[in-house]
Amino acid sequence: MARLPYADLAHPEVSPLVEQIVAERGSVLLLYQMLLQSPPVARGWLNHLTGIRHNSSLTGDLREMVIMRIAIVNRAPYEADQHAPIALKEGMTQAQLDDLPQWESSSLFSDKERAVLAYADAMTRHVQVPDEVFAAVKPHFEPRQLVELTATIATYNMVSRFLEALEIHTADGH
Repeated sequence: MARLPYADLAHPEVSPLVEQIVAERGSVLLLYQMLLQSPPVARGWLNHLTGIRHNSSLTGDLREMVIMRIAIVNRAPYEADQHAPIALKEGMTQAQLDDLPQWESSSLFSDKERAVLAYADAMTRHVQVPDEVFAAVKPHFEPRQLVELTATIATYNMVSRFLEALEIHTADGH
């Protein structure tokens, strides 16, 4: 059970945002049900995540691969539950998802994917990225894509930290 109550989605202050979230996402996930306790924060979060998820030039498989890796490293099961089906739809294989916890010893990831995963791990675990990790990922991307990759990793670390601090888990929806 989450540490705080979820917002009342019928409250007049949140109903325009609820309509926007349903239009953009199909439903109001538990993450947004919690964020709607603060409509200004929910609005900013929604706009930011829409930019990261839907307006980025990164391929969907790379985006979802880093989101799933962050969920694993940060022990954020709700994030993983939400994104595993998306990762499969975007082109990751089930075998790759299964190997993400031990990607370093897996043969299922390309050199580019390995560089991306090392970058995501460095940002997630240590914040500072060693020069050699950055040097390995940089040749695979134009500057815009590297900024978008970095923003995606930073954003989904924010998401997992929010989810876990408030103990938002899939079981809350049942």
